[in-house]
Amino acid sequence: MAATNALGTALTRRRSAASRGRPGFARLTPYLFVTPAMLLLLAFGVFPILVAALVSTTDMNISGLADWSNVNFIGANNYVKLFADPDFWQAIGNTAFFVVIGVPSVVLLSLGVALLLNRSGNWFFRSLRAFYFIPAITAIVAISLVWGYLYNTQFGLLNWLLSLVGVPPVQWLSDPTLAKFSVALVAIWRGTGLNIIIFLAALQGVPREYVEAASLDGAGEWRITRSIVIPLLRFAIFFVTVTTIISWFQFFDEAYVLTNGGPLGATTSISIFLYHQGFQQSAFGYASAGSLILFVMIAVVTLAQLRLRRSDVDY
Repeated sequence: MAATNALGTALTRRRSAASRGRPGFARLTPYLFVTPAMLLLLAFGVFPILVAALVSTTDMNISGLADWSNVNFIGANNYVKLFADPDFWQAIGNTAFFVVIGVPSVVLLSLGVALLLNRSGNWFFRSLRAFYFIPAITAIVAISLVWGYLYNTQFGLLNWLLSLVGVPPVQWLSDPTLAKFSVALVAIWRGTGLNIIIFLAALQGVPREYVEAASLDGAGEWRITRSIVIPLLRFAIFFVTVTTIISWFQFFDEAYVLTNGGPLGATTSISIFLYHQGFQQSAFGYASAGSLILFVMIAVVTLAQLRLRRSDVDY
């Protein structure tokens, strides 16, 4: 016993001497591992934001890319012009519509399908997991082309099915109101696949002991899901909600390919508005100002959610 204690004391002293020999290296080691990720974040995250903030205070256009002498500093004029632009406010309204419609639909639908797939263990339902994930990895152009044919007024499948029950052709992508819902439906269908996989992974981490104990106490399946499973999925629900809100604030692909923001600007989101201003009208300063406003909107909503999440955890 005494020999063991002496050996332990000697090893402790040796470790202490080794740590005293290179204290600086021990303190720097974590920063060395973090440095590559921080450099990438600065290069592709922070630096573009700073450049956009700088460009937003100028009248930069395509000629300014080649010669900065053609660029003039105009201060906050781009922001003043934006807030007076009815097209910009229409884009904000459309984006708000897509967020309000899309985020709850994607989160609830993904969670519901994940719960159904998790409870079914046969080969058919396991194969459905891959089936639901296919839209997430399919090219958006291919998806939009298929849905474009489905929505086609003259020979689309949806109107053909409606004609069987005597309903006249519906202008799915030509009517301003219907176009919003039609484009949102495609994005909802496409956005559920990845979130279903995230929820399924979280469901695999729910302890079976809790579920079995509740079953022995006489709790039904709905009571177990509501009182045990869903509370244990709070972090997964929070993560999916935050990422879904960010993606819908940046809503672009489906509306651009299916309608190019039309008809009459009904599906023009902020991202499409900025694309038209920056790349079609060559108003880079104006588009940069809009991108900064979009960044602030996303940051405010995300920080509010993080605050709510922190208060929930503290509680």
